[in-house]
Amino acid sequence: MARPRIDPVVWHPAPAPARARRRGGDLAMPPVRLRAVPGHGPEDVAVDAAGQVYTGLADGRLIRLPPDGTDPDHGGRPRQDAGPEVIAETGGRPLGIETDQEGRLVVCDATHGLLRVDPPTGRMETLVAAGTPIGDAPLRLCNNAAVAEDGSIYFSDSTQRFALPYWKADLLEHSGTGRLLRLGPDGRHDVVLDGLHFANGVALAADESYVVVAETGAYRLTRIWLTGPDAGKVDRLVDNLPAFPDNLARGSDGLIWIAMGSPRNTLLDLLSPRSPALRRAVWALPEPLQPKPANTAWVQAVDAGGRVVHDLQATVAGFSMVTGVREHDGTVWLGSLHGGAVAAFDLPAEPPPNA
Repeated sequence: MARPRIDPVVWHPAPAPARARRRGGDLAMPPVRLRAVPGHGPEDVAVDAAGQVYTGLADGRLIRLPPDGTDPDHGGRPRQDAGPEVIAETGGRPLGIETDQEGRLVVCDATHGLLRVDPPTGRMETLVAAGTPIGDAPLRLCNNAAVAEDGSIYFSDSTQRFALPYWKADLLEHSGTGRLLRLGPDGRHDVVLDGLHFANGVALAADESYVVVAETGAYRLTRIWLTGPDAGKVDRLVDNLPAFPDNLARGSDGLIWIAMGSPRNTLLDLLSPRSPALRRAVWALPEPLQPKPANTAWVQAVDAGGRVVHDLQATVAGFSMVTGVREHDGTVWLGSLHGGAVAAFDLPAEPPPNA
């Protein structure tokens, strides 16, 4: 299949920042354990009230993993007394996965749109089909979502220009056709914000006063205030990130966790302010010669002021390119667009106040 044409837009990214240290502490990720899945590309992760972990695979299957059991007599490695279970098949490519108030899964499927799945029965329903007109454009690439207490679902439509296999094209083009959408409890849908540069992860504040969407192609988290005196205002929760942000999730700690897919690409930043022909030339290169994600696992977590609370990175054998993150009761789960496993690590206990 021929690659689609790109029409790059000139832009001037700020210089990539140095990583921010948290109170001078170590930036290394705690020891990581892997949980194998029966397939490829567990892109996102969700955890239900019972501690069961859900992910979606490249072949359309939705997988449930039992609660994370570890055996202290064997170095804290996962117990092998239970394996993954297929609960449903979307027939497409599941990306973002959330749980709602009734324990159902809300699934962003790149092929079929916004779906809802009942884990006990595997029953699946389409909430917003791909191609459905929303505002002045159809739903093209449903990517990630967040579910509000009233049942509203905020979800991203990454790009109007390219299908999922050509996500790199959107980053090279930088045309800003992504959107943040909302499906209300009454079934009506609308556009919350458009003009986004590969709209990706979505997360709600703990008090639901704002919703945040990751702009992967602009290295930032954009915030839209929903309540209070700033309702309707758009600002940046975090700007000029040192990496490509992917999925987002609000943790049980109230922080916004960011999957940092890969450090920023120096060549891309260098070419962005220059002639668009240079980026067209990069896009025309054979796949093996094109820029690739770094071999690293990286997550950050920020508070309501956008301040970095956790900045954790490591090289993990058999796991890289974090595209999904979920903190649940002190365990951080990671998904990836590549490989055959999800990963997890335990956050270290907080030091005493005057330690």
